[in-house]
Amino acid sequence: MVRLALAGVVAAALLASQFGAAGKEDKKKAGGPLIGHMVYFKLKDATPEGRAKLVAACDKYLANHDGVVLYSAGVLGESYKREVNDRDWDVALHLVFADKAAHDKYQDHPEHLKFIDENKATWGKVRVFDSELADIKTKK
Repeated sequence: MVRLALAGVVAAALLASQFGAAGKEDKKKAGGPLIGHMVYFKLKDATPEGRAKLVAACDKYLANHDGVVLYSAGVLGESYKREVNDRDWDVALHLVFADKAAHDKYQDHPEHLKFIDENKATWGKVRVFDSELADIKTKK
């Protein structure tokens, strides 16, 4: 739970250090806008052990790909039960890629494909949200 709560803080810090004041310029050099790749897994075994196992698999296979600006994986926060919160998931994977080329390379990477092959039997439902991210804004 803490992992997901800290993801926003870590993302802002990493992106600010990566792109800083010259964000627009750096992103153009990198080949376009940053790409957000958010994946929400609903598990067949939604126990704490099942969730921890999938987070560990994410950490093992998905954290260290070229072009990844931000990586985070974590479980549904039990204390976040507001009416607007979608709670139909168990594990979230958040990746931000430097550009579309990095995202596309990741999709076909053997480690990504191995992650899918080894874990797909545990998934009841998977939702993937890809987006082109707006300019990075940080508080100064």
